[in-house]
Amino acid sequence: MKILLDHCVPKSFKNEITDHEVATARELGWEALKNGDLLNQAQLSGFDIIITVDQNIRYQQNLSGHSIAVCVLTARGITIESLRPLVGELEKLLPTIQPGHLYQINS
Repeated sequence: MKILLDHCVPKSFKNEITDHEVATARELGWEALKNGDLLNQAQLSGFDIIITVDQNIRYQQNLSGHSIAVCVLTARGITIESLRPLVGELEKLLPTIQPGHLYQINS
C-alpha cells in the first residue's frame, strides 16, 4: 500500500508504519500544498491513503469519487509520542480501506 503522511504528521511517524511504502509530503516537496491540492497530487501519484492529524479535513474536502482514502489520527497531541499508540489500529485499518472514504482513529 502506498501511504502519504500529511505535512502536519511528524516525519518520524513514517518509521512506525511497516510493510507499506510510506512517503511524507515534505519529502516530496508538497508541504505547501493545501488539502485539496495535496489530495489531488497524491491521487495522481498513485497513493492509496493520506494520513493526517487535520481534524477539519472532513469539512473541507468531499472524498466521494476520489481514488484515495484519508485517515485522521486524533490524539492528545501531534507528537510522535502521542501518535505512536494509534499505530496498531492504523495497521488493522489499512487492509480494509476503500477509495473515497474518510477514516478516523482516536486515542
